[in-house]
Amino acid sequence: MTTPKVEIYTKWGCPYCVRAKALLDRKGVAYDEYDITLGGPKKAEMEARVPGARTVPQVIVDGQALGGCDDIHALDHAGKLDPLLGR
Repeated sequence: MTTPKVEIYTKWGCPYCVRAKALLDRKGVAYDEYDITLGGPKKAEMEARVPGARTVPQVIVDGQALGGCDDIHALDHAGKLDPLLGR
């Protein structure tokens, strides 16, 4: 099984971002973090990749937007996150 590419868009001081990263860290998942605190090209990239996304974090696995902190915790609770993460 190949390891999926995990990406997360965050902002400095965001408690939901901290919780989402903590969940990924507990699962031993490596991820690329993009800080969009000051906006810029990565914020525009996030909005293009996840239409309608206005909040952070935004978690993307192999190009599939999973949503934010509550979304990935719900997936985990339902037993659906590990398969997406290649676990």
